[in-house]
Amino acid sequence: MKHDINSKGKLQLTPLAAALAIAFSAPTVLAENNAAIDNESMETIVVVGQTTNAVIGTEELEKYQANDLADVFRLVPSVSVGGSLGIAQKVYIRGMEDTLLNVTVDGAPQTSTLFHHIGRLSIDPDLLKEVEVQAGAGEATAGAGAIGGAIRFKTKDINDLLDNDARFGGTSKASYFSNAGYKASASLYGRLNEDWGVLASYVYTERDNMEDGDGNEITGTDPEQKLGFIKVNGNLSENQSLSLSYESRKEEGEFVQRPNWPESSWNPLSPLAVERDTLVLNHAFSQSEQLNLETTIYTTKASVEQTTARWGTYLGEVQSTGFDIRNTSNLGEHQLTYGVEYRQDEVNAGAPGASGATEEGSVAGIYVQDHWQVNNALLVSFGARFDQYDLDQVTYDNKVDSDGFSPNIGAQYTFNDNWTLNVGYAQAMRGKEIGDSFTIDAGYITVDPELAAEEVANTEIGLTYQDDHWNIVASIYQSDIDDVILDQLGQGTYYENVGTLETEGFELKVGYWFDDVQVVASYANSDAELNGQKVEGYEYIGLANVRGDTWGLNVNYTLSDDIEMGWNFSYVADLNNIEVFHRLIAIGWATETQVIDKDGYSVHDVYLQWQPNDAIAVNLSVQNLLDESYIDHSSVADYNGIPGWEGVSGISEAGRDIRLSLSYQF
Repeated sequence: MKHDINSKGKLQLTPLAAALAIAFSAPTVLAENNAAIDNESMETIVVVGQTTNAVIGTEELEKYQANDLADVFRLVPSVSVGGSLGIAQKVYIRGMEDTLLNVTVDGAPQTSTLFHHIGRLSIDPDLLKEVEVQAGAGEATAGAGAIGGAIRFKTKDINDLLDNDARFGGTSKASYFSNAGYKASASLYGRLNEDWGVLASYVYTERDNMEDGDGNEITGTDPEQKLGFIKVNGNLSENQSLSLSYESRKEEGEFVQRPNWPESSWNPLSPLAVERDTLVLNHAFSQSEQLNLETTIYTTKASVEQTTARWGTYLGEVQSTGFDIRNTSNLGEHQLTYGVEYRQDEVNAGAPGASGATEEGSVAGIYVQDHWQVNNALLVSFGARFDQYDLDQVTYDNKVDSDGFSPNIGAQYTFNDNWTLNVGYAQAMRGKEIGDSFTIDAGYITVDPELAAEEVANTEIGLTYQDDHWNIVASIYQSDIDDVILDQLGQGTYYENVGTLETEGFELKVGYWFDDVQVVASYANSDAELNGQKVEGYEYIGLANVRGDTWGLNVNYTLSDDIEMGWNFSYVADLNNIEVFHRLIAIGWATETQVIDKDGYSVHDVYLQWQPNDAIAVNLSVQNLLDESYIDHSSVADYNGIPGWEGVSGISEAGRDIRLSLSYQF
């Protein structure tokens, strides 16, 4: 049996991203239906040499009424999200922050940051068709700068919502959150003719301040969110398809000055608004076994406006425009994917009416990836990419550039119908990109004239067992990023190479399904160290965050044709005696190290889904059922016990939240 074919007989090689040169990497194969815990919710992606990747589907997002990034990645052991407030949430893969990842929405990369105290990813789960996660550096097609992995958000289109024989439809949904607020959305979709259709959606969310597990109000957590989305897609001919989408998202409210920390006398509430607009064109042309062309052209712009007593009104804007063109050729036992990509970035910051500061950057490259089915048992992947980075700090007249190859190779060997071994090795490089918009307006910014590009080496071994009832995956990995680039924030903002970030860990996932019951247990251990010292998210913001061992248990039970229920349990172990302030000593903010703890916690979530017919669906879920009071380990740790650092802490997670939603589809 060849392992590049799924149960429907369709080749499922998922290219996670967009990239450059001639790369050795691992072919991606979606697990067969009987090897997935829930084929229509969360599937496992098996990449040659990478067995911890995942696909999150629409049904999984709906069951627990996903409302933010933490909800989206709830069941993916290799991914964690810090911060209970959506605007401040940061995503981590194996402890590495999303600044080290290649993140795309329908192929459009989400680049740079607007303010290092807020997250750089904004997406509404209601729009999502699926989310692909690649943990660690891997395929050449994973995109430029994917030294920590990749996340691909894919939005819905008319074919996901309307049957082939239907002409017009719509969906309305209302949701209530006891902790605290409501959400309403409406979508209309229709077929203009046999080949073309249009989808339009609007989502509105109004929140009140949340309460933590102890009943304390978490101030600055009452945003207003608005989202508009439209997508037109169809067939230009029998072998050509085209999709054009536009998304506009705005979030505003009275947030604290640094939204990822709690309110304090020196971190007061202030007005803040964040917007993102993304326009994406996707074109596919399939002519023969040798010509299967995919083109993505995009432009995305994000902006922030904040008014504070200390700085007045601050404006920041990041814009990226680019394309990715790739072709796939099937040549006997080889499937070859190759292409080119280019991205132009620009960041601007400053007070209204002032000249402000500007940086411009670009990355260009070529890539090729081969998936070779050597025989029925052995699947080999190899490829590489070449990237060229250029950065122009326009305001301060500094320039830096770098280039390099990123090779990778992997092998998947199937011993029999039950056992499969994956082994992979990948290298990836990333040059200096445009900076955080708040930081570039610091007055003067420069880079070390000898600044080197970041280079990662990622090694993974995974063993998979599956039969009619079990699916077990065990994986170990080690990733070393040399020449990590970090700034001396507040010290003239000087960018320099600070050493090697080493992440290593072990993941185990055990799935069992029998009749109407599905059970998934998981364990994830990940350790992140810079030059041998554990990395904590406060002083190493934008890099990584250490986390305790994480255990998970998810149970789903189909009670009848129209009722499904489930329970999800997460336990994060204590992480004590973390020595901190190594970076602060290096930049002169402290003279000696300190020790902090991250307390462990356990969280229970449950859901009940009732769908009496094709038109109506009722979802009831309870997040944090037992009202646990805690700070997520992927947030900034609590520094309040250190004299002089009172107020430095991540914000608490929300306490019990009862969510009820009703949707109607016609």
